[in-house]
Amino acid sequence: MSEPILAAIENSALAVHVRESVWLFPTVETVHVIALTLVLGTIIRVDLRLLGLADRDRPFSSFSRGMLPWTWASFGVAAIAGGIMFAAKAAVYAANTPFQVKMGLMLLAGINMGIFHLMGMRHIQQWDAQTPPWNARLSGAISLLLWAAIVASGRWIGFTTL
Repeated sequence: MSEPILAAIENSALAVHVRESVWLFPTVETVHVIALTLVLGTIIRVDLRLLGLADRDRPFSSFSRGMLPWTWASFGVAAIAGGIMFAAKAAVYAANTPFQVKMGLMLLAGINMGIFHLMGMRHIQQWDAQTPPWNARLSGAISLLLWAAIVASGRWIGFTTL
């Protein structure tokens, strides 16, 4: 992202207010962490179901239908809060390696989810109430690994942007 764009983001009224407030940045960060916890909790449950390690008594379709609204709502809140924190120090975060790693991992998690929905869900009627096929289980395992790395890189950001 170019320096003029990053400067414009940092100089927005919201970014200045967040940066200059004693309590606003920590409050937004707390909202981000709580929302991310909800995202992770729901994703982990879905991934464990894909792996056949949890909630095996429920068809995957009904299980995921109950979880995904929570996942998406929590992800939306986490993304908004993360965007607000980014705006406060856009140039610092944009140049921060752990931040770049986190964004790259989130992109990979999104690609993994997209591939699962395109390929793994195509024949769900054949495996819905059973152990999912290998490609769905692989997607769940990859998702768990990616989200663990996303959390780790997110924590790393906090220690490298002081």
